[in-house]
Amino acid sequence: MKIMQIIFMVSITLTIATTLTMFISTPTTTGPPSPSTTTPFPARPKSRFLAEKQPNPRAADHCKNDDEICYILEGKNSTCCNNKCMDLSEDKHNCGACKKKCKFTSSCCKGECVNLAYDKRHCGSCGNKCMTGGYCIYGLCNYA
Repeated sequence: MKIMQIIFMVSITLTIATTLTMFISTPTTTGPPSPSTTTPFPARPKSRFLAEKQPNPRAADHCKNDDEICYILEGKNSTCCNNKCMDLSEDKHNCGACKKKCKFTSSCCKGECVNLAYDKRHCGSCGNKCMTGGYCIYGLCNYA
């Protein structure tokens, strides 16, 4: 019962303090409102992204479906996919061909989607082969 009285007194005190603060800070002027009171928020400055009119020089649209440019810039395994140079042998979203995505549990090794946890040709990492008679469990080569 004592705690309820304390909580009630604190809430009444906060209410009175808030009310007094509002009355003190409210201007009491007569006549037409001034221009400063009609706009509650200042004008927002323009965003630098909206003001930018030239294309982004760092945009990745440099190949424009020309594989020769990718070969020169990135190397022999690179191909132009969606105006970007991609290495189809190890890119998970373009594995072996443009827009060929590997599943969540798979990785791209030599242009093929493989499960590194159970594939004995790529056990734990690309190109890590288990020896003859071995099998891959959770990315580790086991021998029976």
